[in-house]
Amino acid sequence: MKVKEKITVQALSKFLMGLVLIGLLLFLPAGTIHYPCGWLLVAVLFVPMFIAGVVMLFRSPELLKKRLDAKEKEVEQKSVVALSGVMFIAAFVVAGLNFRYSWIVIPTWALWSAVAVFLLSYVMYAEVLRENAYLSRTIEVQDGQKVIDTGLYGVVRHPMYSATILMFLSMPLVLGSLPSFVIMLTYIPLIVKRIRNEEKVLLNGLDGYAAYCRRVKYKIIPFIW
Repeated sequence: MKVKEKITVQALSKFLMGLVLIGLLLFLPAGTIHYPCGWLLVAVLFVPMFIAGVVMLFRSPELLKKRLDAKEKEVEQKSVVALSGVMFIAAFVVAGLNFRYSWIVIPTWALWSAVAVFLLSYVMYAEVLRENAYLSRTIEVQDGQKVIDTGLYGVVRHPMYSATILMFLSMPLVLGSLPSFVIMLTYIPLIVKRIRNEEKVLLNGLDGYAAYCRRVKYKIIPFIW
């Protein structure tokens, strides 16, 4: 099997598995497939994901391959990934239950505002992928890797995590679930832990990263942190 065909099969398999898994986590607790916010999240999450995957497949298959590889080598990062998985499962299940039992109903304007923020985070995500060809899902220093300091990387050192914070905190509100939003707040200490370990790896292994940190002082939120 050719490399591009292998990447295509791997990407489609993960895409479909993710779609099925999230569907089960949302609609089974909801007790029905007539959960409009659930379908809304599926649409805003998976349609842009599919488009981004197709674009990367044709324009940068090596980047897509890196994004598909989720096997962490750093022990500390393995715990972050595991805890993040628990967080997502809990948030999606609670969202389904919140719809089923009408615990807390958020106003329509808040839901659509969350959709706008979610789509904005996808735009940021796409821009980061365009800027940084070394962007894998695991913490590592790659052969020939260089410091990227243009675009969003000139504003904060980890714009991908800035995008994911917006994405993950807007996601439960797209689902209409305030309890799930509270659960998703646990992503903040997890991402702080991930960034501290990642910067340690980059400072030790990536030439020029220390100087970059002195030029760009903020990690994920300009003028704050």
